[in-house]
Amino acid sequence: VNILLLMAGNFMEPSAILLIMAPILFPIAVQLGIDPIHLGIIMVVNMEIGMITPPVGLNLFVTAGITGHNITWVLRAALPWLMLLLVFLIMITYIPQISLFLPEYIDKLRGY
Repeated sequence: VNILLLMAGNFMEPSAILLIMAPILFPIAVQLGIDPIHLGIIMVVNMEIGMITPPVGLNLFVTAGITGHNITWVLRAALPWLMLLLVFLIMITYIPQISLFLPEYIDKLRGY
């Protein structure tokens, strides 16, 4: 799922990815026993990464326009953060408790 979403994030905007992929992935994830909140968080992080990776990388162009630097400089500055986001994506994908701790804690407080 991550590879598919990362590839889509390279060429499409997040709203289009959500409209196309969520109805396809949600029933499959539920059948596989994946928590819907966990799937949503994974999709959002994938789209964050897609917004800062070329060839589209819309956030890179916005940052370059605001700062006045060229796109190459912005991309080099974003690379450490991109690597950190990829590590975070791997962690939340394979350790779902990281992303589900707070929702489960709030459910326990409310008594659900």
